[in-house]
Amino acid sequence: MSSHTPTVTAPALPVPSSVLAWAIIALATGGVGIGVTEFTMMGLLKEVEVGLGISTPEAGHLISAYALGVVVGAPLLAAVGAKLPRKWLALGLMAFFVLANLSSYVAPDYASMLVSRFAAGLPHGAFFGVTAVIAASLVPATKRGWAISMVMVGLSVSNVVGVPAATWVGQNFGWRLLFVIVGGIGIITLIMIWKFVPFQAAHPDASIRRELGALKRLQVWLAILIGIVGFGGFFATYTYISYTMTSVTGLSPAVLPVVVALYGLGMVAGNIFGGRLADRSVMGTIYWVLPGIAAALVIYAVAVNWAWSALLMVFVVGAAGSLLIPALQTRLLDASPDAPSLASSLNHAALNVANALGAFLGGLVIAWGWGYVAPALVGAVLALLGLGVAIISGLVERKKPLVS
Repeated sequence: MSSHTPTVTAPALPVPSSVLAWAIIALATGGVGIGVTEFTMMGLLKEVEVGLGISTPEAGHLISAYALGVVVGAPLLAAVGAKLPRKWLALGLMAFFVLANLSSYVAPDYASMLVSRFAAGLPHGAFFGVTAVIAASLVPATKRGWAISMVMVGLSVSNVVGVPAATWVGQNFGWRLLFVIVGGIGIITLIMIWKFVPFQAAHPDASIRRELGALKRLQVWLAILIGIVGFGGFFATYTYISYTMTSVTGLSPAVLPVVVALYGLGMVAGNIFGGRLADRSVMGTIYWVLPGIAAALVIYAVAVNWAWSALLMVFVVGAAGSLLIPALQTRLLDASPDAPSLASSLNHAALNVANALGAFLGGLVIAWGWGYVAPALVGAVLALLGLGVAIISGLVERKKPLVS
């Protein structure tokens, strides 16, 4: 971990523990809503197909449209909102998110649904980016990783509770209700952020040019590449987990909600523990977690042949992958302390590119006839390639320390 302390993330005044707790809960609630809209669509694709009268690939494009919105919106909205106080930016992004999801509820046809899903993805990365910066600014520098991980727990919790619940509602009472649920969570988030998140004036030197300056730094791009490549294996496995559990492990489709919940619980545990590790050493965490992900995926590929070990490794893989997120988020803040919102938001753009990359490569090896276990092995290779990028980043830092 670099020795410097980014001045833009240092707390101006000590924040009482009660204020800190409620502020983080408010920010994390937004993550729950974002996780529900992002992941529930995967479980409701058949209902969407029937409802809109479209093919399976066309339904899949709705997920791709959301991911594309994240990739486009993360740097764009973070840069445009650079001069705004962070609390106002977070409120604006969440309000945009609510309206976009409600527009999905009323979208009359496939074309308008594609547009609304792209729009709903736009504030995703920027919201997580600015909330990570807010959380980091409320605690001492030695606790930044913990604060960031607590905000990100909302995304993990959504997979344990929100996604299964929204999927059940969508299957039984209409898939469009998903967007009403998400809109409701978003409105609750707006109220909580307004009430509990402390106001902080924008940095006096903040500007679009200053934020975009982060893109000139090699370490920012290396951190993004670590996320894209190293985390691609997590998504290569997660995308095809239902097929693996039913076709290889032999579990009943009725057990799949338990599988998803175990994965989500692993993500919660990994996020929390990963934040603690990142506070000890950011790069040390990355160096150890990436080979750990590779090992977990290889063991998973063998363990899926038996139900008990498959369920155990589902939890382990979820935890191993999520260990990486707080460290990557903190690394981007370290690499660009004068443009924290954009740098932090780029982590979520990278994770969505990783999602697309992992799903594509996993589908490729399945199409080649290598079976449903093959994506996990592809993921193990990607994790090791990510480790290679991390080592290069560390070597570059030895010759040219991070900007302070």
